[in-house]
Amino acid sequence: MNPRKMKQMMKQMGIDVTELDAEEVVIRTADEELVFSDVQVTRMDAQGQETYQVVGEPEVSEAGEAAGAVETGEADAGSDGGDTIPEDDVELVATRASVSKSDALEALEAEDGDLAAAIARLE
Repeated sequence: MNPRKMKQMMKQMGIDVTELDAEEVVIRTADEELVFSDVQVTRMDAQGQETYQVVGEPEVSEAGEAAGAVETGEADAGSDGGDTIPEDDVELVATRASVSKSDALEALEAEDGDLAAAIARLE
C-alpha cells in the first residue's frame, strides 16, 4: 500500500501520527536500564490514546550502574553511607516514619537502600 493512501486512511479513522525529534530514550526496569541514543520515536494518537513507538538499538546496563548508585557489597563496607544512599531517600524515610535523618539512614543501610523496608522497620 502506498504511504499517501495509508495516511489518508489513518486520518479517516481519527489516527494522527507524528515523528518526534528525540535525542535519547531511557527505559528503566527493576533489573536494567535501556538507553536508546540513535533512536526514531513515533507518537500515534488514536481517539485520545497516545502510543509511542521506539526504534533503535539500546545500550543495556544494570539498573544501579546507570543511576550512579553503588552496588551493595564491598563498596558499602566501612563507608559512612553518605555516598551510597541518596539524601532524598533519607529525607523521605525520615519524614514518612517520623524519625531523625540518622535513624532513617541506619534503617536504609540495614535494608540495602530499600525504602519500603526501611520505613516498615522504623514503624
